[in-house]
Amino acid sequence: MKGSLRRSMAWLHTWCGLVCGWMLCVIFLTGSLSVFREPITRWMEAQPIATSDAGAWVNEGLAASQAQRYLATHASGARLWRVQLPAHPGEAVRLLWRDGSGTRQIALDPATGTPLPPAALRQTEGGRHFMSFHYMLQLPVLGFWIVGALTVGFLVALVSGVIIHRRIFADFFTFRPGTGPRALLDAHNAAAVLTLPFLLMIAYTGLCIFASSYMPWPVQAVYGSDDGAYARFTAELAAEPTVVRSVAQPTGAAPGWAALLDQARTLTGQPAQMLLVNAPGAANASLRIIGRADLGQPADHLFTPQASVLFDAASGDVLQVRRPDPASVSLGSRIEGVVRSLHFAEFGSWALRWVYFASGLLGTSMMVAGTVLFSIKRRIKGQREFGDATRRFYHCVEAFNVACSVGIGMACCGYFYANRLLPLELPDRAQWEIRAFVLIWAATLLHALCRPRLRAWTEQLGLTALLCLCLPLLNQWTAGQALWHYARVGDWQRASVEAVCLGFGALLINILVKLRRHRLRQGLVR
Repeated sequence: MKGSLRRSMAWLHTWCGLVCGWMLCVIFLTGSLSVFREPITRWMEAQPIATSDAGAWVNEGLAASQAQRYLATHASGARLWRVQLPAHPGEAVRLLWRDGSGTRQIALDPATGTPLPPAALRQTEGGRHFMSFHYMLQLPVLGFWIVGALTVGFLVALVSGVIIHRRIFADFFTFRPGTGPRALLDAHNAAAVLTLPFLLMIAYTGLCIFASSYMPWPVQAVYGSDDGAYARFTAELAAEPTVVRSVAQPTGAAPGWAALLDQARTLTGQPAQMLLVNAPGAANASLRIIGRADLGQPADHLFTPQASVLFDAASGDVLQVRRPDPASVSLGSRIEGVVRSLHFAEFGSWALRWVYFASGLLGTSMMVAGTVLFSIKRRIKGQREFGDATRRFYHCVEAFNVACSVGIGMACCGYFYANRLLPLELPDRAQWEIRAFVLIWAATLLHALCRPRLRAWTEQLGLTALLCLCLPLLNQWTAGQALWHYARVGDWQRASVEAVCLGFGALLINILVKLRRHRLRQGLVR
């Protein structure tokens, strides 16, 4: 690192980018997919496609009443009830309750209250898996800290990259097509300049969201280090009004949920998304109705609180109201909400989510180009930094390049395949889907270590493209659903999942063809 500032920054950018770049490719790809976690979850749940009879919206009051009757009969001793109301025509009411024996789930027909077969309640983590993997690698404590350290390394790589590129904006307009190092360098520079504000914002807000976890000492200094310190901190940050219950005990039957839903809609202006009942049947039972925002409409503010109304479940008295208005929450909650909204794209319409998705993919391609460019340069220069182990070291680097760029894409496809191929009655089914994802990803690394460099790239590119292109056929074979079925009934969310998968397959085929042409020109293919 001796020499000028730019030379020191070039060394820092190269090695920090390499060490962090592999996992950052994985984190950015899964984070980009998590932008559409709701459509992915809907696709993986594989609920029946709405027909002409089931395509009409079911009254939410009727659906809630059916759920109330079922839970009162079959889960009267539970500690918690959760009711997920249908978000789209033809969907079921999803019930969850917790009692002494654990957590149970069931799906009901929203019109009749009849329990649906297990096929209507496919156990899956859905798109939430990509979000969890994005910020903690499915490792609850260790992964959380690893991602934080990688994010700091990513910020270092971004800042050092800006310093070493004196012609950063000129580089943006420079592109020399081909498959050699110059084309990769141009692609790396162009993607970096185009997405630089987005990448800085995503990395910084990602750290800020978990600031009190990464740096807990300020909170401990003010609120103490006991178990209730963080709860006191969040309560003061939210500054929500105190819940006051009536002293008099209610008499008679508990109020119907349909009437409370109408009251909540009047108070917040939003339809209901979910009902949460704590201590059902007890004197202190409470019912919280959470509102559903229209994701297709852009928000008026960067941060809009989630609407909710808290009722006394026994008397129906309103205990707390949170309207979807930033002025209804404290300044601290607004600042935290803006940071979260910027990171999760919660302030715009679906068009903004597509911008986030495209920017995330561009950021991923920037990192892939940078790690591959490192390998090509070292291979051309033939340096022996590690003595006799240099060749083995760079073979491992190449293997990680393959596994963390193409292999992770194959693992994501494999996750979708596991969702359709695992038996519906398999215990702990959602966790087996995640295990399939991890095992496939590990297998791609082992394959890349065992195969020559060019063959590892072409074989994994070809297999991933085949998996992407065959996903609609698998869906039709296993669930009786497919892209054209979704499009016929206007279910564009689930249709987009398969359309994007087909687009990725076509893109990978195009890359594979160009690589083969390059190898033919170089005389590497007989």
